[in-house]
Amino acid sequence: MSSQFPVLSSSTKVFVLELYSYYRSTASYRVRIALFLKNIPYIYKSVSKLRKGESKFTAEFSKINPQKMVPTLIDGQAVISQSLAIIEYLEECYPQPPLLPKDSLARAYSRQIALLIACDIHPLNIKRVRQYLTSPMSHNDSEKMDWYRHWVDEGFTAIEFLLVNSTFRGSFCHGDQPTIADLFLVPQVYNAERFGCPLKPYPTICKVYEVCMNHPAFLAAQPHLQPDVLEYSPDDEY
Repeated sequence: MSSQFPVLSSSTKVFVLELYSYYRSTASYRVRIALFLKNIPYIYKSVSKLRKGESKFTAEFSKINPQKMVPTLIDGQAVISQSLAIIEYLEECYPQPPLLPKDSLARAYSRQIALLIACDIHPLNIKRVRQYLTSPMSHNDSEKMDWYRHWVDEGFTAIEFLLVNSTFRGSFCHGDQPTIADLFLVPQVYNAERFGCPLKPYPTICKVYEVCMNHPAFLAAQPHLQPDVLEYSPDDEY
């Protein structure tokens, strides 16, 4: 990973932010992009012990975040969870480069795309929801994946419409610099590809994604480059 984007080890003595993250977590992916875009040093904190059910780590982490979920950002005595809250916090504390446009309507448009993903696609398709479908509700794997792809299609169809018809769109979702909309779009496309969702119906989304993935900050935040990759089996479902 380029030294342009410092991710520090847990032994680093200087006071910096800490991010509890899981490499495949799309919510964590959003926050990593924001940190790299703003060139904010941080310590990456793995939660592999949580995901493996180790009781001591789980008990300790539940005191930090009672939901026992990532991302969780530590800034001194402050603990912040939920990716949108973290990103908005970073935006206020580290305003350059901005992740929200100056124009009020453009801000609403950028947030609209971010929230469409955060509220209407992502929550329906996370691992615990998929597991609930197959375990208590007795749906098979094929039905589970139909569920996943249905909600991606619903959401991406709406985003494609917004992008095609917006006067705000440039090479990115808004203009020619990344905004909060791109931070949410890229991880969702990553996950859609992982689960075999067809992307041909969304050519504008794909164009924006391609532009983003030529940006150094988006490249540095990619899941396979994170320090906890080898702590998990590549066959683990997420």
